[in-house]
Amino acid sequence: MTDQRPARPERRRYYSRPRVCQFCTDPNSKIDYKQAETIRRFITDEGKIRPRRQTGTCAKHQRQLAKAIKRARHVALLPFTGEVLR
Repeated sequence: MTDQRPARPERRRYYSRPRVCQFCTDPNSKIDYKQAETIRRFITDEGKIRPRRQTGTCAKHQRQLAKAIKRARHVALLPFTGEVLR
């Protein structure tokens, strides 16, 4: 008696390619809370700070980025909530 199992559908494996930190590769780019357009790319639509695995920034620059985002929020250059929640 042979054991016939239904064939599993092929699953695609997700391999994340290693991302390079944008701020490490370009020494001229600085993280400044006054550059709202640069910082806005690192925020989700809800207003949350994007994690490192999404943005590809290194730990050092992610900490600087979080601090700059929080400062920009307090100075009212960036909103605390996203467009959806307003």
